[in-house]
Amino acid sequence: FRHPYRSVCITILVLRVSCTPPEDPIKCLSNNSDCTITNAYGIFPDRSICRAANVAYPTTERELIAIVSNATKAKKKMRVATRFSHSIPKLVCPDGQNGLLISTKYLNHILKIDAETMTITVESGVSLNQLINEAAKAGLALPYAPYWWGLTIGGLLGTGAHGSTLWGKGSAVHDYVVEMRIVSPGEAKDGYVKVRVLDERHEDLDATRVSLGVLGVISQVTLKLQTLFKRSITYLEKNDWDLGDQAASFGNQHEFADITWYPRRRKAIYRIDDRISSNTSGNGLYDYIPFRPTPFLELAIIRTTEEIQESTNDSNGKCIAATLYTTALLITAFGLTNNGMPFNFSSYFVLIVVILTGYPVIGYHNRLQSSGTCLDSFEDALLTTCAWDPRVKGEFFHQTTFSIGLSVVKGFIADVQKLVKLEPQAFCGIEAYNGILMRYVKASSAYLGKQEDAIDFDFTYYRSKDPMAPRLYEDVLEEVEQLAVFKYGGLPHWGKNRNIAFYGAIKKYQNAGEFLRVKNIYDTLGLFSSEWTDQVLGLKDGLNIDKEGCALEGLCICSQDSHCAPNKGYLCGHGKVYRDARVCTRANTGK
Repeated sequence: FRHPYRSVCITILVLRVSCTPPEDPIKCLSNNSDCTITNAYGIFPDRSICRAANVAYPTTERELIAIVSNATKAKKKMRVATRFSHSIPKLVCPDGQNGLLISTKYLNHILKIDAETMTITVESGVSLNQLINEAAKAGLALPYAPYWWGLTIGGLLGTGAHGSTLWGKGSAVHDYVVEMRIVSPGEAKDGYVKVRVLDERHEDLDATRVSLGVLGVISQVTLKLQTLFKRSITYLEKNDWDLGDQAASFGNQHEFADITWYPRRRKAIYRIDDRISSNTSGNGLYDYIPFRPTPFLELAIIRTTEEIQESTNDSNGKCIAATLYTTALLITAFGLTNNGMPFNFSSYFVLIVVILTGYPVIGYHNRLQSSGTCLDSFEDALLTTCAWDPRVKGEFFHQTTFSIGLSVVKGFIADVQKLVKLEPQAFCGIEAYNGILMRYVKASSAYLGKQEDAIDFDFTYYRSKDPMAPRLYEDVLEEVEQLAVFKYGGLPHWGKNRNIAFYGAIKKYQNAGEFLRVKNIYDTLGLFSSEWTDQVLGLKDGLNIDKEGCALEGLCICSQDSHCAPNKGYLCGHGKVYRDARVCTRANTGK
């Protein structure tokens, strides 16, 4: 697809459709007691196991109120858990082993769709996919959303999840909240629980829009929708020599613009994506290929190959694999089809005839804005799964995501390009996971939302099962992360990242003090807070985990006055030891 209007017709004949959906992240030994919780990937950044004494599954707001009341009376620590648990950091972990998990698994009802006011009211456990589909049935649409639909509304609000746009109010779902009901601890006179209803006029709404779950349990949310519309999408491949200039302006040119960057190949894929008249012919579908069911055997082969390449320092092999993968994605338009039928080049279990007649792909917004079909199939005994399902030998990775302000993004891109010139093969590892996704985000009034218009950089890369094993070219990707977080003041995505991205992050939010003030009012005893949330909010030390090998997994950094021993993992590509994790001294760069 080097030319945006080239026509392609593909026919695939295979066997059958099926997939094993992910298992529940909460497991208990006895009747909702003595429980453990993990995330969708089966492991947290520090590889710890999170435990809780009990889990509760409310089915109504009344039951939720009773659960919070009883736990508050007993001064029991609480954390909210979701059906999917897709956050990488330890957001769901209560302190110690005596806490209570409150799962929103069964708070999953659409309560009201108001066509006149163009709003939808849902319980917080409703999935993004469910909301998109139900809104579309009423001729309405959530204008912007994350690309992965395996999120609950409460979960994506708590972490500030977003799509890509600089138009309107921006791409973050939380900026389209017009009312929220939240259940928090109360005093004895309140029955140990308090239910607050916050609308757009309420002074605390900007604290609750993005809250990390420390203000209580979101019970219900009302979101502002728009009339359902159509979009036109074209992927355009260009050289990246002017990416810094293009990136700063591209988001203002197209409503749903994003960029996929392949640094080693020196290519950028521009998504030209705009709203068009609903009378325009087209029934396109976006079923993103990496989010589809994948055969377990294929996953095992890919992972085994990665492990061999890492253990033998086979950077050439990594680059060949990355080129094959990204080329396949480009040829298949990442999963876009004109006729509304999915195409799965990776799975031999699906009977499909696909006709991709070329760009632009035109279709209704609800069929193009988000995907995640590996979540939605029937049980098939793990023959196929989501690629990262921990029950099979599949993807095991780190994911680093941060936003860089548009005012300085050109400098960051230029610095990364300098590293590419020095070590081009170092970037094959991220291209094997489809490169760097660049999405546009807009400044938000939410206290823990984006502070300025920015580009969100999202890249995924190999993680070893052995915490003491350094990754191939690890030093280069560490430099990219450090440049973003420390030199350019990048803001972390609250639902992704390793610990290093959150180090000192709260100081970058101008209304952090206001958020903490509201937190103290809503939960004076800190029952919905945990050690991890206290650390990222700057209320407690400990985010820097000082142990052998800690830097290999992004768990620690060094102060400028200290010396990091090599066993902490602070090693540069030429065998030099970091004296400061923020400045990796490289003999050939002077940085």
